[in-house]
Amino acid sequence: MSESKLELEKAAKLPCWQGTVTPEPLSGGITNTNFIVSDGGDRFVVRIGEDIPVHGVMRFNEQAASQAAFKAGVSPEVVYAEPGALVLRFIDGQTLTPEDIRQDDMLARIIPLILRVHRTIPRYLKGPSLVFWVFHVLRDYAQTLRHEGSRMATELNALMETSETLEKAVGAIDLIYGHNDLLAANFIDDGDRLWLVDWDYAGYNSALFDLGGLASNNGLSSEQERWLLTAYFGSERDKSSYLRYEAMKCASLLREAMWSMVQEIHSTLDFDFVGYTDENMTRFRSALEQFKTNGDLDG
Repeated sequence: MSESKLELEKAAKLPCWQGTVTPEPLSGGITNTNFIVSDGGDRFVVRIGEDIPVHGVMRFNEQAASQAAFKAGVSPEVVYAEPGALVLRFIDGQTLTPEDIRQDDMLARIIPLILRVHRTIPRYLKGPSLVFWVFHVLRDYAQTLRHEGSRMATELNALMETSETLEKAVGAIDLIYGHNDLLAANFIDDGDRLWLVDWDYAGYNSALFDLGGLASNNGLSSEQERWLLTAYFGSERDKSSYLRYEAMKCASLLREAMWSMVQEIHSTLDFDFVGYTDENMTRFRSALEQFKTNGDLDG
């Protein structure tokens, strides 16, 4: 039996269902396999996925983060969980696109949501919790890619030297609880409010990573980035603070690219990871040049 059929069968046989169900594939996931299930007059999203140590994805952490995020009022209810499966109440709404996020009125709605994630979720976390430090993630990815013969192996030494430069530029951080994967597709607008889903990579981090990821993943303009930082922190950032943000934004783009390099080797999903890697490397190099220019750094 194929892996996809096994996952569908697992979703159908979960003990939480009131009757016989027929899971329908839900498109869009590039880490997990997701289904929509109708049962007892309600609809649910089922996320099927084992631990992915190569990406630091541990399902106990995703479950705890998802449950805390529901209690914090930012994510749908977890109605059932077991190893390798998570069942959430379905949110009937519009999945955002990068174009949606670039609208100023949408950005103004997103900031309070991110602040609530960073400030409120830790009150509800139960049990062990992971730390997501992007520079450790990058070093770990580099080791994996070298060991497994990535097509990008010859570039890794230079990328790790750049990563060290960026880590020094970021400096000391204030610790918050981050989502750490602010792609547009992880936001849902139900018409009244915004929801944030998919907590695979959640963990303690710097706010700069979520802010940089939001900007880089969704193509915000430099003017929008400055507005974003002012709105989040409550005051305009000076040059030093902005450079720290830009360094973290570069790191977030490099992480997305190197995540995809690892997926090229490991993933069985039907997705163009080579193209995704190349796209994010282009965006990373552009952001890095801007960071160097703004900081008057040598190339």
